[in-house]
Amino acid sequence: MKLHDLTSVPGSRKEIKRIGRGAGSGQGKTAGKGHKGQKARSGGSIRPGFEGGQMPLQRRLPKRGFTNIFARNIKAINVGVLNKFDDGATVDTQALIDAGLVKVCCDGVKILGNGKLNKKLNVKVSAFSASAKQQIEAAGGKAEVI
Repeated sequence: MKLHDLTSVPGSRKEIKRIGRGAGSGQGKTAGKGHKGQKARSGGSIRPGFEGGQMPLQRRLPKRGFTNIFARNIKAINVGVLNKFDDGATVDTQALIDAGLVKVCCDGVKILGNGKLNKKLNVKVSAFSASAKQQIEAAGGKAEVI
């Protein structure tokens, strides 16, 4: 194979539309911009949200509350779902993601006390509720905050 034998895949190269190149081109005279008006002018684009001078929607709606930029996104899991793991296993954030109990760990995982734990587990996560910690230790496991 030589360089002059190389060809592109059919349909991968598209000819550009040459606008404003005469009446015979199909895109002549007004070059696809119609007749007059703001959009026909040079530099005549309107910004997103502009409503022709009318008060825009984002300014008409009432503003309520605020977004705390320092808020931590903590996923909550009940202690009852930890029965999914084998007896004596170490349960950490990565193990919870692998098991499908947490989709994405943002800032941490907290174990809550809803449900019954029947297995001895070594749980290492960001936080525990008091009842969850009590249940884990009652089952013979260890609750460790990381």
